[in-house]
Amino acid sequence: MGISIRQALPTDALAACTLLRLAIEEGCAAAHGGAPAILRAWLGNKTPDNVEAWFSSPTNHAVLAELDGDLAGLALLNQAGKLALCYVHPARFGQGVGSALLAAIETQARAWNVSKVYMHSPASASPFFEHRGYVNDGKDRACFGLECDFLWKQLDVVATPPKKRFCNCGQ
Repeated sequence: MGISIRQALPTDALAACTLLRLAIEEGCAAAHGGAPAILRAWLGNKTPDNVEAWFSSPTNHAVLAELDGDLAGLALLNQAGKLALCYVHPARFGQGVGSALLAAIETQARAWNVSKVYMHSPASASPFFEHRGYVNDGKDRACFGLECDFLWKQLDVVATPPKKRFCNCGQ
């Protein structure tokens, strides 16, 4: 069975929140080093109610990745082009889940005519994004007590051709 990507629904909030918290606690351990204050701040808004609200917002596009019937990752893009969430279950690292999530997010960004996707990433995750064409613009404001990298990617957006005006010139 391969990776399947689908739009996240508000009813997915509890499972998605559980995955988010696990991915941060275990998958991002190199970034937070187990520091209680950083973990409290990073996990503070990762509640089922907040995740449900994020999934319900019409200005967000959230997708879930499933692999072998299990929730393997999730990503969330807002209409401003910010990749606010991109997390993979630690047991699924290196299996293409993150790449599949990014492809789905970038497809949505193009559909919204967003030409640049950007994010803040812990330094430990930045090489993953850089390998997929994201530019690391260096350190930026701290995320949850961490010094993060600011990454962005220019997308090729298919411009809608201008509509021809009706004229009698035959062209």
